[in-house]
Amino acid sequence: ATKVRQLADHIALAIAEGEYEKGAFLPSINAISAQYQVSRDTVFKAFLDLRERGVISAVHGKGYYVTDKITNVLLLLDEYSPFKNDLYNSFVAGLSGEYKVDLLFHQYNERLFRNIIRESLGRYSKYIVMNFHNEIFSDILNQIDSDHLLLLDFCKFEKGDLSYIAQDFDEGFYFGLVQARSQFLKYRKLILVFPSDSKHPQGSKDYFIRFCNELGRDYEIIESVANRPLRPYEAYLVFSMPDLVELIKRVRAHGARIGQDIGVLAYNDNPSFEVIDNGITSLSVDFCEMGRMAAEFVLDNRSVRLTLPTRLRLRNSL
Repeated sequence: ATKVRQLADHIALAIAEGEYEKGAFLPSINAISAQYQVSRDTVFKAFLDLRERGVISAVHGKGYYVTDKITNVLLLLDEYSPFKNDLYNSFVAGLSGEYKVDLLFHQYNERLFRNIIRESLGRYSKYIVMNFHNEIFSDILNQIDSDHLLLLDFCKFEKGDLSYIAQDFDEGFYFGLVQARSQFLKYRKLILVFPSDSKHPQGSKDYFIRFCNELGRDYEIIESVANRPLRPYEAYLVFSMPDLVELIKRVRAHGARIGQDIGVLAYNDNPSFEVIDNGITSLSVDFCEMGRMAAEFVLDNRSVRLTLPTRLRLRNSL
């Protein structure tokens, strides 16, 4: 980054941390120049950058002051889905009108993830981030002040004093399956659809196997439903919408009935699940609750360390 950008980001971060309050005038260009040992031209250009961001404004003859627009928030999610939309809407609804939320997606692209974080440093008062890995903390996040960072969803690593609102893809997932125990007993075999390129944490496989063993049912883990013969009284657990759509199409093509001949359980609830085939049963954390709690983190400026429960939403497919 240039000297101008570095200085602008440093001043923006100082404002975000309360060193300069809203409405307060900043030190003069000469004072900033002496404090940071940069030229007056560099300070002037940094102030212009901050004015373009809406962080500061100017009064002729008096200087530059902090506006009320510093409350910019970065919401960095993995990829778009209907339940992520629920999270976003709940998050925005929980904030007051003075907050501006920039919603970005890293698409599980690590280079993109790192670039977004790098380019955002010093530009936001709060960073709400879905980490790139479930098991590994992305080290670039160390460049964000821990008081301004909230981790969402993927958090199976040592978190120290970091704030987080997570879901548990291991035991939480297992106890979600336990909630459907009586429904699964109607089926002779349970099948987990887990594509090799799935971004879902691998640990869920082990807890699926544990559940099946304790239930006393045969199980199978497959990569795709496309070529597998459908057999009556089998129940499928799917993580992705494309796999769910393919399964439903195949069940219909065979003249079978979902919820009777074939059981279906989907992971992560979706508003459409209430109407597809008289209702698709799901396991999910409450993403609206996740959004509300993330908004409270922004508003209250207090740490939060919470793992949300995975709950069964029982419908006719199981």
